[in-house]
Amino acid sequence: MADDDHDNQFDTVDSGASKTFPMQCSGLRKNGYVMLKGRPCKIVDMSTSKTGKHGHAKVHLVGLDIFTQKKYEDICPSTHNMDVPQVKREDFQLTDISDDGYVTLLSENGDLREDLKVPEGDLGSTLREDFVNGKELLCTVLAACGEESIIGMKLNTGLDK
Repeated sequence: MADDDHDNQFDTVDSGASKTFPMQCSGLRKNGYVMLKGRPCKIVDMSTSKTGKHGHAKVHLVGLDIFTQKKYEDICPSTHNMDVPQVKREDFQLTDISDDGYVTLLSENGDLREDLKVPEGDLGSTLREDFVNGKELLCTVLAACGEESIIGMKLNTGLDK
């Protein structure tokens, strides 16, 4: 009878994929990703100090937030675990930019997305300008920790004209 009560226990569970996974600090590498101060960051510099009197070598990590480019630093014993974000990178074809600043993106399998804004700064300006000038563009979208953002663009050379 107890089994009947639990038939639907998995109905509301997602894919089970975590937003981060643990990795030993000594296993991290430059240009890899790590969570620093709760933000997903790309490691731009790291150095390891010698083993001290308490027996642990320390790793000094410097990373840039993958969405805001803000710099974060942390020091961690090399044997301890750090969280590493699950980072997904995908290219979409740009089909439209709305008046309120949202982009319409087309995925490879034909799905439309209209939930991302034109990025701030030079990238956003170039994106708007190239789109107005009729260039066929691919936008690179980075997703991690429940956030998504357009982080790059390139000319779509795969179209037959």
